[in-house]
Amino acid sequence: MIPAHRYVRLACLLLLASFAFGQNTPASSKPAPANDKATAYYNYSLGHLYAELAAAYGNRGDYFNKAVDSFRAALKADPNATFIAEELSDLYIQSGRLREAVSEAEEQLKQNPNDLNARRLLARIYTRLIGDQANRIDENMVKNAIEQFQKITEGDPKDVESWLMLGRLNKIAQNSTEALKDYKQALELEPDNEDAMTGLAMVYTDLGDNKAAADLLRRVADKNPNPRSLINLAGVYEQLKDFSLASEMLRRALQQQPGNSELKQMLAEDLVQSDQIDEAATLYQDLADEDPKDARSLLRLSQIYRQKANFAKAREAADKAKAVDPTNLEIQYNDALLLRSEGKLADSIRVFKGILDTTAKKSYNAAEKGFRAQLLEQTGTLYRSIEQFGPAVDAFRQVADLDPDAAATAEAEIIETYEVAKDFPKAEAEAEAASKKYPDDRTLRATRASLLADLGKTDQAVAETRKLLDGKNDFMVYLNLAEIYQKGKNYGETVKMLDSADKLAKSNDDKIQVMFRRGAGFERQKNYTAAEAEFRKILAIDPDSAMTLNYLGYMMADHNDRLDEAKDLIVKALGREPNSPAYLDSLGWVYFRLNKLPEAEEKLRQALEFMSRDATVHDHLGEVYMREGKVKEAIAQWQSSLKEWQTSSPTDLDHAEMSKVQKKLEDAKVRLARETGAKR
Repeated sequence: MIPAHRYVRLACLLLLASFAFGQNTPASSKPAPANDKATAYYNYSLGHLYAELAAAYGNRGDYFNKAVDSFRAALKADPNATFIAEELSDLYIQSGRLREAVSEAEEQLKQNPNDLNARRLLARIYTRLIGDQANRIDENMVKNAIEQFQKITEGDPKDVESWLMLGRLNKIAQNSTEALKDYKQALELEPDNEDAMTGLAMVYTDLGDNKAAADLLRRVADKNPNPRSLINLAGVYEQLKDFSLASEMLRRALQQQPGNSELKQMLAEDLVQSDQIDEAATLYQDLADEDPKDARSLLRLSQIYRQKANFAKAREAADKAKAVDPTNLEIQYNDALLLRSEGKLADSIRVFKGILDTTAKKSYNAAEKGFRAQLLEQTGTLYRSIEQFGPAVDAFRQVADLDPDAAATAEAEIIETYEVAKDFPKAEAEAEAASKKYPDDRTLRATRASLLADLGKTDQAVAETRKLLDGKNDFMVYLNLAEIYQKGKNYGETVKMLDSADKLAKSNDDKIQVMFRRGAGFERQKNYTAAEAEFRKILAIDPDSAMTLNYLGYMMADHNDRLDEAKDLIVKALGREPNSPAYLDSLGWVYFRLNKLPEAEEKLRQALEFMSRDATVHDHLGEVYMREGKVKEAIAQWQSSLKEWQTSSPTDLDHAEMSKVQKKLEDAKVRLARETGAKR
C-alpha cells in the first residue's frame, strides 16, 4: 500500500506523465544531433519521472520500460553524460532486473564494442554483484568489473571516476601494483582528488610503505580536515605504531563530531596505546555514562584502573561489565587477572579453569590455540606462585601438547618451575631433554644457560649464552651474560657486559634494565653509595619503578639507614604490586627496624604465604619473634631458614648468612633451655 502522504506527489507525476504521452516519445525516428544536450536533458528528466513512478508502483512494467527507453534516448543524445548511464544502472539494480540489464548491454556491445555507456552499465552492475549479504567476495564479478573499467579507461582516458573504481577493484583483487597505477592516473587528471589520494595511501599501506601513506593522508587532512580524512590518517599512524599522533588526529575528528561514540572508542583505544590512560579513562567513563550497558567501555575502565593499581575502581567496573555480558571471554579473562592483582590467587585460578572448561572442544583453530595456550600459561604461573608445583608443571605441559609453536617456551616455564621448587635434578634433566628437542629456540637456550649458572657451571653458561650473539638481539644477550657473571661473582666481566648492553640500549626501558643491574651489582659488592646513585637515576626517569623503589628501600632498611624514607619507598612499590612477596618481606623488615613488631610480623607472614621456600623471609620472621619474646616460634623460623639455605642452588647459597642463622638458632635454643629451666 502507498503511504497517504505520497498520493499528492504521485498525482503530480501522473499528470506530468499524461502530458509526456501526448508528446513525441524517446523512440523518435529522427536521429538526434551529436551531443544534443537539450534533447538529452528532456529525455533524462522524463526517464527520471518514469523511474519514480516505477518505484512507487512496484516496478510496474510500462513505467519501467518507459524509464529505460528515456534514459537510453538521453544517452544517445549525449553519450558523454556518464551520470545518465549511472542512473540507468541504478534503475536496473533497484528493480532487480540485473540479468536483463546484462543481456541488453552485452547485445549492445556486440553491435558496437566501443559503446562506453553500455560498458559503464555492465561495470556498475558487476561491481554491485561483487559482494553478497555475508560479505563474501565473488572473484569472477571482480574480474568482470575490472575488465569493463579497463576498456572504459582505454576509451576515455580522462574519466577520473572510472580510474578510481579501477583502483578500488584492483585493491580488492589484491593487485596492488595495478591499483597504484590507477590511483596515480586519477591524480594526474585531478591532483587534489581526495578519493584518489586516500585510495593511493591505502595501497601504500598494503605495500608496507606507511610513510608514503601518511604523507598523502596528511595532505588530505591539511586540505580538508574532515572526520573521514583525519580517521584515515589516524589509521596509518596506528600501523606506524605512532599512537600519540593517531590519537591527536582522532581528537581533532572528535572535536567536529563530539557526539560520535564510535570516534570516542577509537580515540580511547589509541590513548591507552600511547600511555595517556587518564584521558582514556575519562572517555570510557563518558561512554559508560551514556550507555550503562556498554560492556566494552566498562571492561576498558577496569583494565585501566587495574594498571593504575586502583583495584577498588577496577573491581567496580569489572563487576558492572560482568553483569552486562557475563559470558564474554575477555571480561572473564580480565576478572581472572584482577583477582590475581587483588591477591586472590585461588579464585583467579578458578576463573581461568572455568574459561578453559567452557571453551574446551575436540579441535581448535590457530587463534583458539593461542588463546587457550595463554590461559594455560597464566594458570601454570599462578599455581607456581602459590607453590603448587605439580599442577603448574601439568598446565605448562598442556601448553606444549596443545600448540607445538609454544612448546619450547612451555618447556622453559617447566624448567623455571622446578628451579623455584628447588628440585634442581629435575630442572637439569628437563633442560637437557628440551634442548635436544628444540635446539634452536633462543628462550629455551637462555633458560638452560641461566640454570647452569645457578648450578655453579658459570663457564658452560657463558659459552652457551655467547652462542646467542647474532647482531640482532644482542641487548638481552649481554644482559643475560651480566647476570651469569654476577651469579659467579665475576664483577669485572659483569661491568663489561653491562657496558656492551648500554651501548645497544634504545629506549628508557632498556636503559633502566642496565642501570638496575648496575645498582644490584654495586650492592652485592657492598658499594652502597654507587648502588643508590644508580637507583636514583632510574627513579628520575620512572618514579613509579616498583622494583627500584623496593630494592633501594630494602637496602636502606637492611643497613638501618633513613628508615622512614625506606618505608615510604617500599610502601610506594607495594602500591604498584600489592601482593609481591618480596615487597611484603621488605616492608616487614623495615617495620622490624622501626620496632613496629606487630606490623612487621603481619607483613612477613603474608610474604611467607607466597614464598615459603625463602630462607631470608624465615630469618626475618625469626628476628621479629625473638624480639617479641616468642622464642619457640623464632627457633622454628630459623630451623626453616637453615633448611631452605641447605636446599638452595650453589650460587644462591650464602655461607656467611647461613652461619649467622645457625648462630641465632643456637643462641635461641640456649635461651629457651634457660627459660624452661627457670620455670621449673
